[in-house]
Amino acid sequence: SGRDVNILVLDTEVYSNTGGQASKATPRGAVAKFAAGGKPGRKKDLGMMAMAYGNVFVGQISLGANPLHAIKTIRAAESYRGTSLLIAYAHCIGQGINMTTALNLQKEAVACGYWPLYHFDPRDHQQPFRLDSKEPVGDYKAFADQQARFAMLARSKPEAAERFAELAKQDIAYRWKFYSGLAEVSRAEGPNGDSAAQ
Repeated sequence: SGRDVNILVLDTEVYSNTGGQASKATPRGAVAKFAAGGKPGRKKDLGMMAMAYGNVFVGQISLGANPLHAIKTIRAAESYRGTSLLIAYAHCIGQGINMTTALNLQKEAVACGYWPLYHFDPRDHQQPFRLDSKEPVGDYKAFADQQARFAMLARSKPEAAERFAELAKQDIAYRWKFYSGLAEVSRAEGPNGDSAAQ
């Protein structure tokens, strides 16, 4: 549209405003309304969908895990003249977490690669996509087991929960590899590594 629009998505990974139903944003293996046996498919990648346009500023942030990154990314999105989309990790009662440890849970989400931090800035003509979090080193299973949305399935259908946890780890590894590759791509390079016309 060419308009200066800033969008902030507080990603709870369910339809929070209508009662916690599963959505395309619900992660694999999570229990939610209409997904009592755990959601079988991967979560959609809203950030990648927006980046595909090429002219949308996109940032994925976690205020609890890295406040400085969140503030810098919010400022960059606000300063961008055009559409900007910020996707923020957000807690919800439907996740079944201990709210006294919520900030630590956000740190674990980033550390294990479940919630990578990044930004895509169309103004950067050399390298618009930057992966801002470190390579995953945390334990996804330990992160997931602290949340009722994953732990419920482990109690009712342990084999299915184990299968989903393994698939979720594969999803994390694939996404990290994909994002890492994307971060190495330079707009200045052509398809064969030669210098592209600006």
